[in-house]
Amino acid sequence: MSVTSITSVLTDPGFRLPLGDWVDAGVDGLIATFGGLFDLIRTVLIGGFEAVETVLITPPMWIVALVLAGLAYLAKGWRLALGALIGFLVVQGVDQWGNAMASLALVLVASAIALAIGIPMGIWAASSDRVSAAVRPVLDFMQTMPAFVYLIPVVIIFSVGPVPGLVATIVFALAPGVRFTELGIRQVDQEVVEAGHAFGSTPRRILRQIQLPLALPTIMAGVNQVIMLSLSMVVISGLVGAAGLGRDVVSALSRVNVSLGFEAGLAVVILAMYLDRITSALADRSPVAKALRTTSA
Repeated sequence: MSVTSITSVLTDPGFRLPLGDWVDAGVDGLIATFGGLFDLIRTVLIGGFEAVETVLITPPMWIVALVLAGLAYLAKGWRLALGALIGFLVVQGVDQWGNAMASLALVLVASAIALAIGIPMGIWAASSDRVSAAVRPVLDFMQTMPAFVYLIPVVIIFSVGPVPGLVATIVFALAPGVRFTELGIRQVDQEVVEAGHAFGSTPRRILRQIQLPLALPTIMAGVNQVIMLSLSMVVISGLVGAAGLGRDVVSALSRVNVSLGFEAGLAVVILAMYLDRITSALADRSPVAKALRTTSA
């Protein structure tokens, strides 16, 4: 077919590329072929979410708040612990504690899965230029595609509830874990790596004892971004029936309830600040970060 013929076909007002129909057929094929696997994934995700949610919701509020404040104290000190405790008292005061803990459970489960996939993939991409080149456009697609688009096939596959929210959150938050891990390992001084080779260390030992420790501050920055992106999906998860603060935000939006929307949104902000400060403090406590601060001082 000549270039003129192709151009005339593409500019024909009646021409339409049936890409959406192909994707629809592909989703139907996936459901028919891997229905059992999807049921297993659904069961595992629901089990993990409900287990974490039970741990956070079953004890009295003050016990969970003190434990979370204690983690803040261990991470950075009494100021962060006191701020966290005040924030949690505010969440309880606006009657959003149960929803906040459900959202925290969703964030923890989604972040853990995203990091369990993203960090090994980042290590693999850092060790192979071909893998890096193949993964990069996929990550670009995952980050730029609107999250609402993820929900359409995910809801079809997993129905409504926490699972579609978890899956969409994992897909949306996965990219920083891969990118920051690859970046951190690639930024390690090659002379240090070559010195390890010169002393007869195996590639696995070099990765474990040289590259990962030196890349840890960058990897922890990726962990922080994964958690923050997961928390940003709370509202979207509420659209598909996931429990938590997102459900109240969606309800407030549909009823134009300013007070409920502000209270749920404030609880999201408090959770975000707590998780951000915790992960940042853990990154600052790494030996490499301490050495860099000592050198700069």
